[in-house]
Amino acid sequence: MQNVKTAISLQKPLFEQAEDLARKMKVSRSRLFVLALEDFIHRQQSRDLLTKINAAYAGEPDPTEKALRRKAKRHHRRIVEGTW
Repeated sequence: MQNVKTAISLQKPLFEQAEDLARKMKVSRSRLFVLALEDFIHRQQSRDLLTKINAAYAGEPDPTEKALRRKAKRHHRRIVEGTW
């Protein structure tokens, strides 16, 4: 994979915290930023997915889904009652 160099501006206290953490983790500052960005992106993708899942389950089921649910309930009842 090709790397791309970039420059960012940080407030000095944040930069110093990053320096300290990179030293403690025994990774380069660049690697620390990559790890942090990967984590941030992963969390954002997870939030986006959760939002989509919640939206999908927020409304009432459409008529097709209602019919499928009724059919599944009847089928399950027959299995449980042993009349299947």
